[in-house]
Order: sequence, then structure tokens, then C-alpha cells
Amino acid sequence: MENKPTQAQVVQRVRRTPIGQRNKLAVKDQDPNYHYRIVNVTNDRVEQFIEQGYEIVPTTKVGDKRVDSPSSLGSATEVPVGNGVKAIVMRQRKDWYEEDQRTKQKSIDDLEATMNQAAKRGV
Repeated sequence: MENKPTQAQVVQRVRRTPIGQRNKLAVKDQDPNYHYRIVNVTNDRVEQFIEQGYEIVPTTKVGDKRVDSPSSLGSATEVPVGNGVKAIVMRQRKDWYEEDQRTKQKSIDDLEATMNQAAKRGV
């Protein structure tokens, strides 16, 4: 005879997360007018992002169910990302982010055009 769990046992069971979907830090409750990113707090990396128009998101929910959950109420939420490194959530206005992406893409397109021209000339 097979032991099947009762409905109450099934409801109480913690939902497992498939291994291929773990360790991805997700920012919850995002404002659609901003682009979010998780930035390691190392060297002057946070300052570099601030210079590029990012701002530190005060308190936010990051990741899925974690034992080592983010801390720091009332300030930037720090998230342990491994090897003793912590990260914080930053955001940039979406229009600025999209402008930066267009600039990066133009640089790539220009480089590819140069490579294609060189290939056509047989260089």
C-alpha cells in the first residue's frame, strides 16, 4: 500500500525551487519607470554607478526565500552575494538607461560596420 500525503500535508510543504532557477537575485516591487541592478559594494563601484545616474534604493525586497536575508532597515538593503561580498540595489531612470543602451549599441554597430567593410575589401 502506498502512503500518499494528505491535502493538509501538501499545502504545508515548502515549494521547492528547481536548481536551474536558484541564485538569481530578483528585485521585487520594482517601479516600471526605473531600471534596477544589483551592484557589488567593492572598491568605488557604487560611486561609479552614482556618477552614471544611478541612485541607491533605500529598502527593498531582494531574492527569493533566503536564510541570510537582506538587512538594514531604513537604509540601503545589503545582500550577501558570496565570498564575503555584499551588494546593494541601485536604480536609474528608464529613459536614461535606454539612452545609455542606444549609445552602447551604436558603438557596437560602428565597429561591426568597420569590420564588414574590411572584410569586403579583403583586408
